[in-house]
Amino acid sequence: MKKILFTSLFLFSCAITFAGGYRVGLQGQRALAMGHTGVAYVNSAEIAFFNPAGLVYLENKINVSAGGFGVFSDVAWQNTSTGQFSSTDSPAGTPFYLYGSYALNERLSLGLAIYTPYGSGVEWPTDWAGSHLVNNIDLAAIYIQPLVSFKISDKFSVGGGPIFVTGSVNFNRNADRTLTDLEGNRSNITVDDSSVTNWGWSVGAMFNVSDNFTLGANYRSEIILESTEGTATFANFPDSPLVPANGDTSFTASLPLPAELTVGATYEREKWAFNVDYTRTYWDVYEDLDIVFGNGRESINPRNYKNSSLYKFGVAYEASEKFSLRAGYYFDESPVRSGYFAPETPRNDGNGFTAGLSYQVSNSFAIDASFLYLRFKEIDESYDYVSDGSSFGGTYKSSAFVPGIGLTYKM
Repeated sequence: MKKILFTSLFLFSCAITFAGGYRVGLQGQRALAMGHTGVAYVNSAEIAFFNPAGLVYLENKINVSAGGFGVFSDVAWQNTSTGQFSSTDSPAGTPFYLYGSYALNERLSLGLAIYTPYGSGVEWPTDWAGSHLVNNIDLAAIYIQPLVSFKISDKFSVGGGPIFVTGSVNFNRNADRTLTDLEGNRSNITVDDSSVTNWGWSVGAMFNVSDNFTLGANYRSEIILESTEGTATFANFPDSPLVPANGDTSFTASLPLPAELTVGATYEREKWAFNVDYTRTYWDVYEDLDIVFGNGRESINPRNYKNSSLYKFGVAYEASEKFSLRAGYYFDESPVRSGYFAPETPRNDGNGFTAGLSYQVSNSFAIDASFLYLRFKEIDESYDYVSDGSSFGGTYKSSAFVPGIGLTYKM
């Protein structure tokens, strides 16, 4: 029964990392509508996220972009051998962004970016077949970044700044497939932490090859979140020296958020703009996660992720003085290797189809809207490294609908 503890700790390691390879690519209405591209496209204050080197090329002295999204996702799981079936009933996610810039002069601009690149809410039915891995998760990370953009010449600029990250997580799962107390209540663990913080940085460059063609690159650093002040609650465990005692305890863990490198190009001609971006995410930093609890217990969980790529394409058309239309597509590779697939963030390779528009209300204000349909490839996979030697798998089918709305202001 000593193995029960290690089994019960496994999913916590997945949830607290904001990951399972799950990256929330929702950092701007105009960019998302164009396949979430923009590392070389200077169109609004959204460039603060995609490439701060472009802030200095914005035409107006003051630029602001703000907005949010509703993420409506569903996951279906089935064990094809037994016929067992379940699906999530997850609450809507609400990632947001706020960007602003101020031009001090023709060569120097300052900016601020606040955005949510990691976050998820997954809720499975009570006592489903995988409840020993996950019941529900609510997690989020907020990035806050002051920025500087400097124009070295009329064709070349650089920009970047430090990043402050604050994260939170609440996660619950049953201890194993059968363990209960004397009243028959399933033994479970709830993990909660709302004070995980650290610093990182990003730097970008932009080169205007010609009046129509621009190249851009942006690097966002790896950030390791050190969780030291959270609480783990063990509930409904039987009274036995072989299992953890009921109650609260502390824990410590190191939580990696991987580095990203994006390169891309923009071609503009008359009323058209075409974007191509490529992002490499360095998930190989996520080899495993060690968790040490205040009650003397320890858990080591292998992850063995691989670096992944994201291929993005977008197009925009100025239909009139009032309306701009946009569309895009991206292919997102999963970093999860075979045998490491767990149901807390059940994602595989994904295809994203995007569209959107802007309505120019006045010379200063515009309303932006976007829509994303994200379809993950159906996959039959498992997680094979639970400490008690068990494995949980099946066929996963998942998708997400994401509408968004925002405002753009310039003066």
